[in-house]
Amino acid sequence: MKFISYSYNRQEHYGILTQQGIIDLTTRLGQQFPDLKSLISGGALKHAQSYSNERPDFTEEEINYLPLITHPNKILCVGMNYADKRLEFDQTDPAPTLFVRFADSQTGHKCPVIKPAITNEFDYEGELAVIIGKDGIHISEKDALSHVAGYSCYMDGSVRDWQHTWFTAGKNWPQTGGFGPCLTTTDEIPDPANLVISTYLNGNRVQHDNTSNLIHKIPELIAYISSFTALSAGDVIITGSPGGVGKKRIPPLFMKAGDCIEVEIEKIGRLTNFIVDETRCNK
Repeated sequence: MKFISYSYNRQEHYGILTQQGIIDLTTRLGQQFPDLKSLISGGALKHAQSYSNERPDFTEEEINYLPLITHPNKILCVGMNYADKRLEFDQTDPAPTLFVRFADSQTGHKCPVIKPAITNEFDYEGELAVIIGKDGIHISEKDALSHVAGYSCYMDGSVRDWQHTWFTAGKNWPQTGGFGPCLTTTDEIPDPANLVISTYLNGNRVQHDNTSNLIHKIPELIAYISSFTALSAGDVIITGSPGGVGKKRIPPLFMKAGDCIEVEIEKIGRLTNFIVDETRCNK
């Protein structure tokens, strides 16, 4: 099952994405669960699936996508988590590299990603996002996947010249992180450690790998993170980007206004965003 968050008539909605269209859940369940995060927190994903055969309410052309989880409590990002990426950045630290994103740094599928005016080093990073489905702290690796609601795509836009030893400054400019298009539930992805992931810039494949090559697998990441901070339903863990980033290419390859950046993950979907300049958005 695939769930999305979107706006219609400037109001936030969520629903089920089908090949025929979108089944709106806000009108059906919104009084009890006003957004997708509350639906997950309430343990109601399976209940919501009972509406999956109803007639769609909207087409994709009638709605505007929002970041999948619009107001997550925590967005925890993992860096240097593929072998090729570690080689590119000469990373040798054996522990997971972690940093955070803030909710207002995100944007939705088919929405603009804003290149900050201050930089000419705006880089792409395609990643698998894990959406937590059940609260927990000190979660064991063997129980970790039972705390997952589903998976999505993430384009972790990076302002490289603001990304020093502390990554967070380069990762939190407004609308630099694409998140979507959908949450694909765990019943459709029994093995998240075997998914093909690719990133495309203007139709050209610039990253390509498989989640089987993650250095720190999803259960390990959940156990590690929950050892020092509680995870709650709707929290997001972004699991790391493959090699091939623009910063380490010769010559470097950075995103600019007019570019189309896409992240495709097997069994989940294809996240598409368009790059615009910050100055244009502020006019």
